[in-house]
Amino acid sequence: MKIQLRYYGDPILRGKTLPVAEITGELQRLVERMVETMREEKGVGLAAPQIGRSEAVCVVEVPPDFDVDEDGKRANPDCEMPMIFFNPEITKYATDQWSMEEGCLSFPGINGPIQRSRKISVRYMNSNGNQVERELNGYTARVVQHEFDHLNGVLFIDRMSPVRRAALSGRLKRLSQETLADMGIV
Repeated sequence: MKIQLRYYGDPILRGKTLPVAEITGELQRLVERMVETMREEKGVGLAAPQIGRSEAVCVVEVPPDFDVDEDGKRANPDCEMPMIFFNPEITKYATDQWSMEEGCLSFPGINGPIQRSRKISVRYMNSNGNQVERELNGYTARVVQHEFDHLNGVLFIDRMSPVRRAALSGRLKRLSQETLADMGIV
């Protein structure tokens, strides 16, 4: 069953999430619903704040044809999708960066070029409660960085150039006002 998304302007998107102490049955069901919602919305990632939750959890599902390197080979062949991250952290960023157009389910119709590391090292707890450390490359690394940002109250517009953000200011203001009106705040 799909979960209602939260949009720009909702204060929960700016909050820092809380660590998950234990992976309960309720959290397992939540993660399943997050994956369903992400798929229905045609996204490649979804973080708990985007559905109004404050737990440090996100899901990522990169299609195989997007998980390729410059030679057309799988960039992350050992990654099973969807990936589930509890209490994740990025432990290392590669200095090699690249810019790519990004969007976000919490910002419908808004996108822009974002600079991110091509390779990262991550540490997280998986659905079984096991600690995992791994390297991620390419587009999958980009999506994971985007979702991990959400867990820290950082939005992709925060990573845009000032010029791009200024160009989007009217649309961002409208989206924020609509969100707050829908929430009954203004």
